Amino acid sequence: MHSMGESATGLREQKRWVTSRRITLCALRLTDQHGLDGFTMEELAEAAEVSRRTLFNYFPSKVDAVLGEHPDLPEEALAAFLSGGPHGNLLEDVAELARAALSDTPPDRESVELARRVLIAHSRLHAAAHQRFEDLTDECAARVSEREGVQYGADKARLLLRLVLALLDAALDVFIEEGETRTVVEIFDEQLRSARALFA
Repeated sequence: MHSMGESATGLREQKRWVTSRRITLCALRLTDQHGLDGFTMEELAEAAEVSRRTLFNYFPSKVDAVLGEHPDLPEEALAAFLSGGPHGNLLEDVAELARAALSDTPPDRESVELARRVLIAHSRLHAAAHQRFEDLTDECAARVSEREGVQYGADKARLLLRLVLALLDAALDVFIEEGETRTVVEIFDEQLRSARALFA
């Protein structure tokens, strides 16, 4: 049973995530309409209905605001992964972490569509997004090594994470197609099944 303190913490985190997502959506809209250099942080704060101080508490720059925050992995899901679960199969357990993150903070279509468009249009954002991808890959690969031991190999762990993140990216492409009604998790599961069939 969760304590009132845990419930309050959960509500604070949820509120924080909602605010963060609102700021990023506004940053994406402004970038799409005016370009990355076509608006100020003050204008972003006004659009997102937050103070300038609050904005900088969330994001130190426009690039960070446009790219947004990566959702944190739920603690229970991460603990289960590090202990060798929940399935005992590394690929399936990494996929389970992805499902947990997507279910905890599901993406919305408008943000995904805008992000795709502005990354193509702005090389600075594209480069920053690529660096984030590399950092996320290294961070997740370190978790794999923590679970499997150093003998698993850092390069092998990074390759595994690159493959799973590529499947996530493909799932997001399908997610924003007109008429698509499935969740990202459902599409991701289909992509994973297709990949398993290809490599079988």
